[in-house]
Amino acid sequence: MVLPCLDEAAALPWVLSRIPTGWRALVVDNGSSDGSAELARELGAQVVSEPRRGFGAACHAGLLAATAELVCFLDCDGSLDPAQLHRVVDPVLAGRADLVLGRRRPTARGAWPPHARLANTLLSARLRARTGAPLHDLGPMRAARRTRLLALGLGDRRSGYPLEMVLTAGAAGLRIAEVDVDYHPRAGRSKVTGTVRGTRQAIADMRAVLAAPPPTLLVIAKAPLPGRVKTRLCPPCTPQQAAELARAALADTLRTLDTVPAGRRMLVLDGPTEAVADLLPPGWQVLPQCGGGLDERLVAAFGHAPPGAPALLVGMDTPQLRAETLAQPLSAAARSGADAWFGPAADGGFWALGLARPSQALARQLLLGVPMSTERTGAALLARLAEAELTVRQLPELTDVDTAADAAAVSALDPHGAFAASWRSVSRTAEVA
Repeated sequence: MVLPCLDEAAALPWVLSRIPTGWRALVVDNGSSDGSAELARELGAQVVSEPRRGFGAACHAGLLAATAELVCFLDCDGSLDPAQLHRVVDPVLAGRADLVLGRRRPTARGAWPPHARLANTLLSARLRARTGAPLHDLGPMRAARRTRLLALGLGDRRSGYPLEMVLTAGAAGLRIAEVDVDYHPRAGRSKVTGTVRGTRQAIADMRAVLAAPPPTLLVIAKAPLPGRVKTRLCPPCTPQQAAELARAALADTLRTLDTVPAGRRMLVLDGPTEAVADLLPPGWQVLPQCGGGLDERLVAAFGHAPPGAPALLVGMDTPQLRAETLAQPLSAAARSGADAWFGPAADGGFWALGLARPSQALARQLLLGVPMSTERTGAALLARLAEAELTVRQLPELTDVDTAADAAAVSALDPHGAFAASWRSVSRTAEVA
């Protein structure tokens, strides 16, 4: 249980005494001057220090420090009862929801100031419209699986963090639910709604999160048919084995990108849709590739991206890709000031290209005529980005699967994926051995 804490010594004894047996309290001290950290240790809690001020900074530090599969968040001010945590946890454990928020029900007059309650009502209406989830409160008591939250790439470190969690969870396809919890008068004055400065900062933070549209994700791929894909794997693989590996790589890529928060997800395919129909998660749109060279096909792919939101394009050759590798750089806070994203490949190419303001004209300026599939491809594209005076954010370098050595190295990075399982099967054959 993550308890963000800033000068909450008055409430800590009651809060920690109410934690259910078997639960671990992780108090994240955000610069307290009233001895909160020392008191929490004396009361048996694990204490993590987060010197960077901000509610989101404290919450995320706790998420990173947690080791349990299930993580709960709870304000440390005595307004919420830890004994009721099972209410938000049970639906997650039962598989009925992925993120559960506690809808606050005041137990006394003054527990919820009218201005804060009105703001929450208006915000909840926008959340219902954006996510489709039946929410009536941006409840601070919440529960979810740690891996699912990390995959969201949450970037806000101030008051927008709770809102960003809900919006990105909805954009990532997580099932969001709400349950009733008691809401008591807090101990002391709120650092947010209790001051004019705090209220203004919270409004600004939340406006920034709401104003950032979720990105469009594009995957450019070939239908995994023998003789059409991964021909550089032959030999040692047979064309059928190469196609099986390509199919597994595409499956892993789609599965990962399906968990990245996005407004739209598109597979831009060379080949028959029937060849990948069973791999497509719900909600994906399949579009045909145009003719011409790879540079022309990449340009046309960006032409499918709707205006007004960032677009990021990846290939099908990096099945080891993790959701947070893309989600965090594309988060509302992290994308500020970025014009483009560039993912270098170990062979000198690139595995990802993103544009903050995508258009076919800009894609043509950047990509048309760039020599593809060479050790200088990435450098040439970076030169184009520099010529266009774009601010580029670098993504981690990844290895494309082109050779058997690449396949072995990549499968070791994600041994539980479909690609690794396919490679183990293929590499057992006499030809590959």
